[in-house]
Amino acid sequence: MDLGLRNKTALVTGGGTGIGAGICEALAEEGVDVAVNYLVGKDETIAFTAELCERYGTDCRAFYADVSQAEDLDAMVAEVMASYGHIDILVNNAGIWPTENILEMPDGNWEKVIDINLNGPFMLSKRVAKEMVRQGIRGSIINLSSKSGISYNTGGHAHYASAKAALLMLTKALARELLPYGIRANAIAPGMVRTPLNEDKWTDPELKKAYESRIPSGRFALPIEIGYTVAFLASEKSFNIMGSVVDITGGMLI
Repeated sequence: MDLGLRNKTALVTGGGTGIGAGICEALAEEGVDVAVNYLVGKDETIAFTAELCERYGTDCRAFYADVSQAEDLDAMVAEVMASYGHIDILVNNAGIWPTENILEMPDGNWEKVIDINLNGPFMLSKRVAKEMVRQGIRGSIINLSSKSGISYNTGGHAHYASAKAALLMLTKALARELLPYGIRANAIAPGMVRTPLNEDKWTDPELKKAYESRIPSGRFALPIEIGYTVAFLASEKSFNIMGSVVDITGGMLI
């Protein structure tokens, strides 16, 4: 299906690896020029963007920013605008997933997760939306929430789950306030996705089997599969989906 995204520009935070890389590839496959944000791994991200350009014939470039720092976001948005002239799609993907129980969690660690996983999407959405409104662009904002933002099953992630739950309400707020300008906001809730962060789950057959037993679909999702959902939500073919969260957990929320 041609999603009608050719020649649009997307900004994807944390786009150089894992789920973010799958999202960038799915968008590039649809003809989108992708601004790939990174915090670490500059050389790897540049190599990844070059690969996307060669494979799909799009204009993909790497842009540095710590999404928890307002000044970094100001600089990145300015650089992306100077490079492409417009931003049609924003994907707030960057995030961290530490494990620590509430009783042992330093206050600063709570604040760090909230800053990156919640405050970052708010600050960047505001900045990009202002550019969309200024240019009259009917854009799309897609936030990466999580199964943990809807259902809390295992301990050790109170900060992560709280941020992802709040991100769902932020998505609704963005949709409600930006719809008059033609800008749609939605969220997706992935479950278990095979990424470099959880490769340890694949080295132990018993551990792998235990994790997969929790997934009704029977396997971890692939990053590119998450990307296909994002590409659909970014397109006008999903026009009537607004302020919603799409469950892509492989049935874990049934």
